[in-house]
Amino acid sequence: MKTFNIGISGKAELVTDNSTLAVNVGSGSLEVFATPSMTMLMEKAACCCLADYLENDETTVGTELSVKHLSATPSGMKVYAVAEVTEINGREICFSVSAYDEAGLIGSGTHKRFLVFGEKFMAKTLAKNNK
Repeated sequence: MKTFNIGISGKAELVTDNSTLAVNVGSGSLEVFATPSMTMLMEKAACCCLADYLENDETTVGTELSVKHLSATPSGMKVYAVAEVTEINGREICFSVSAYDEAGLIGSGTHKRFLVFGEKFMAKTLAKNNK
């Protein structure tokens, strides 16, 4: 992994649609932007933050996510998430994450990702099929 510093950030965005609504992802009964969709966007922002620093077979996997979903968002509205590196502990990278719709802040929290090597990680994961 190339060297990077605390404070770098990444952003991910989307327009809410049927595939991101609580009623359709199984996290509720209303036609509002789903919490799982918001957390996916936060993780994507963290991945975008690190993308330019990964080398060869390196990637990161999410290991922890603690968020508050503060405000509902209707279908058709633009949403974006921002992730900022707050701490680096060896291969563990900690982020502050937040999400916004066109009216303002809709969610915030913390996220951790761990640097792994894709091929080795997948081999270990797939070995579970043999148990």
